[in-house]
Amino acid sequence: MRLWPLRARRFRGPALVASLSARRAVRSGVIWGAAFGVMTGASALSYDKIYATAALREALARAFGANVMTTAIFGPAPALQTVAGFTSFKVSLTLSILGALWGLSTTTAALRGEEDTHRADLLLAGPRDRVAATAQSLAGVAAGLVALGVAVAVVTLAIDATGPPSLTTAQVVGLAAGVVASAGVFAALGTWTSQVAGTRHDAMALGGEILAAAYALRLVADAGMGLHALVWATPLGWVEEIAPLTSPHPLAALPVVVAAGALTGLSLRAVAHRDVGAGLWARDDAPRRARRPLTGPGALSRRLTRATILRWWIGVAIGGGLIGLVAHTAGQTIGGSSVQEIFSRLGASAAGERAVLGIASLLLAVVVSLLGVGQVAAARSEEAFGHLDWLLASPIARTRWLVERLAIAVVAVVGASVLEGLVTWVTATSQGARVGLPTLLEAGANLVPPALTLTGLAALAFGVAPRATASVGYGLIVWSLLVEIVGGIGALTRWLFDTSVFHFMAAAPAESPHLLASAVMTAIGLTSGALGVAAFARRDVHGA
Repeated sequence: MRLWPLRARRFRGPALVASLSARRAVRSGVIWGAAFGVMTGASALSYDKIYATAALREALARAFGANVMTTAIFGPAPALQTVAGFTSFKVSLTLSILGALWGLSTTTAALRGEEDTHRADLLLAGPRDRVAATAQSLAGVAAGLVALGVAVAVVTLAIDATGPPSLTTAQVVGLAAGVVASAGVFAALGTWTSQVAGTRHDAMALGGEILAAAYALRLVADAGMGLHALVWATPLGWVEEIAPLTSPHPLAALPVVVAAGALTGLSLRAVAHRDVGAGLWARDDAPRRARRPLTGPGALSRRLTRATILRWWIGVAIGGGLIGLVAHTAGQTIGGSSVQEIFSRLGASAAGERAVLGIASLLLAVVVSLLGVGQVAAARSEEAFGHLDWLLASPIARTRWLVERLAIAVVAVVGASVLEGLVTWVTATSQGARVGLPTLLEAGANLVPPALTLTGLAALAFGVAPRATASVGYGLIVWSLLVEIVGGIGALTRWLFDTSVFHFMAAAPAESPHLLASAVMTAIGLTSGALGVAAFARRDVHGA
């Protein structure tokens, strides 16, 4: 009776790793691809409703076609008189970034995540070669990439078919290929960071920093500063140059293929030169100099997190500096009723450089929120991998540990916000912008309430459903960002806008901070954090 199931399992044995990896990657790819398809299809359908006449479409093209501000932040806006051009402007860059995050997350989970949870040890205990096992995991990720692209194309075409025909099949397939290109190159990057970093958290953090640098380079390239050649120095620029919906350039995909192949090849070579569970660049835990003795869990947490927080602060400072550099020049290009209307929907009712800095505050709020949520996710990683067990085995209250971890997250968020305001003021004034230091420090402080809200909600998830900590925290950030971008450039109902945490944040310095909304968000964050601590005190420790 059981001979057939046993034979089936033996038949799948040589490709077991690929099968397990593909199962997770395909499921995730279909879900994310369907979401991307909904965004794209809804954008195409909304064009005829929002810009119903030729006059409105021409006005849109004049306002945004050569606008340095919107080009720098959202990407180029060619052929806005067409559905394809509008859809490309509205979703292409967003899908490229989200696809990159999907690629990083999927690959690091399939490689480094399996080692962190020691599941890789069980697989490698059998007659399996490590390089071959890694290649099988990557084959599963490749299947997920295919599923991602197919889901984007199928859902987009299905939604587009419900209204007047607007996008051709070739355009939709090209768009799906662009999403896969971005996801693929960053999946290959995740393969490499999984080899050099010591944990999956570090691999994701390193990949995220490179993604942020890629966005910063693309922003400078498209900011009208005479540096457009920099678009070829960033993967997001390569995908931008493919331009599948407006003027396809398939040869622009060549750097994507070369980079992905090179990173994958280097990663497979690196697998054979490191131990399981270790990273090539992992720091040596042996003390190289005299260190002050640890006085408690808070001191340990500060020592473990200070390097990560410092890197985030440097990244925030660079981002604020870049925004400040382009603010004055980009602000001079803002004009026209269409631009002012859309900026007002995003919360920036002022004009000029203040509008640029106000819209950019949304992106900086996302970065600062990622820093806070990332600290909660790191705390969950310590619990999942058993590191917390050693602390709780000593006479240390678990609530003290979590409160001190959350306090570090708050300090990191506040420090990043103040630093962003200071650096933005330095670079903006160097280019002739007339925005005072107190104003920009106030705008930096305006980033704190939404970050505290999201950090507190992540802490609540950590206390109630620890395995969902990262999904809840990062998911809320992604959803809030999507609602702001899609709603600001398209049409969303009021109640959907209200589901975005960033919607309640004033676009300072384009507007004065909303003190009541900031107080409410801060209270929600602190209350959620306190509830998370209380729930953590009453539950068992959960592994991975």
